[in-house]
Amino acid sequence: MMLPAASGLVAELQEVLPHEAATIAWGERFAGALVPGMLVTLQGELGAGKTTLVRSVLRALGVQGAIKSPTYPLLETYNVSRLYLYHFDFYRIKSPSELEEAGMRECFSSSGLCFVEWPERAEGWLPAADVVVALQMEGQGRKLVARAYSQSGKQCLERMRSA
Repeated sequence: MMLPAASGLVAELQEVLPHEAATIAWGERFAGALVPGMLVTLQGELGAGKTTLVRSVLRALGVQGAIKSPTYPLLETYNVSRLYLYHFDFYRIKSPSELEEAGMRECFSSSGLCFVEWPERAEGWLPAADVVVALQMEGQGRKLVARAYSQSGKQCLERMRSA
């Protein structure tokens, strides 16, 4: 499980998610702890549950209809109650310069909420994450480690603990 170095770490939360329903429930709780302007990155191998987690957050935040994986378009945008939600998937990115050419930087300078899968493919281009969520397969379930690297990230994880 690849996570940034502990320098700058302000909080950590670990949970075992024994099945997909637990991943969805965690995402629903996470949705209630997020605030606009946050950047959440998701790490884990293919099939680890990153998109499932983001879908459950988006549903809990009120997104209706289909929630597609942004693997091919790189970005799916949702507007819920004047909040912009950006779901990125950088799996197919070969170089961070591709993102600059696509004009995606403005998404990260807004008060929207950004979720980024495969952030390591955009290393050096992405701003620092508020929360890094890493998912690792363990048997039929997953191990989830969420680390906060900002005050808003720390407050988010504190809200998760009390939820």
